[in-house]
Amino acid sequence: MADLTLESLLELERMGWDALCESRGGAFYGELMLDDGLMVLVNGFVLTRDAVVESLNGAPAWASYELSDERLVPMGTNAAALVYRAVARRDGEEPFEAIMTSVYHHVDGKPRLAVYQQTTATH
Repeated sequence: MADLTLESLLELERMGWDALCESRGGAFYGELMLDDGLMVLVNGFVLTRDAVVESLNGAPAWASYELSDERLVPMGTNAAALVYRAVARRDGEEPFEAIMTSVYHHVDGKPRLAVYQQTTATH
């Protein structure tokens, strides 16, 4: 299960959050996601890869984020899910807190994001 370890997938997630903090999320997720990948957002929207790229290109940057409670769920030799809690902040807004699930599939020698799901976190 090369490249589908807790550490490597958590590094990818941090790279994604860093891209969102630097207003480069559209480009980052455009490369990371499978062509038929989906993002299911906490507000109930289901976005295709192209819709993700378009929406993130105009999204305000996050000021900071924290990840915790990371767990890896192996799904055979070529896939794994990473589940974690995220708290993200934008200046002047209430913190966004959710449980994230990212399902990665190993394709052509590298992990690619197949499905990403946000669920509202309760304290």
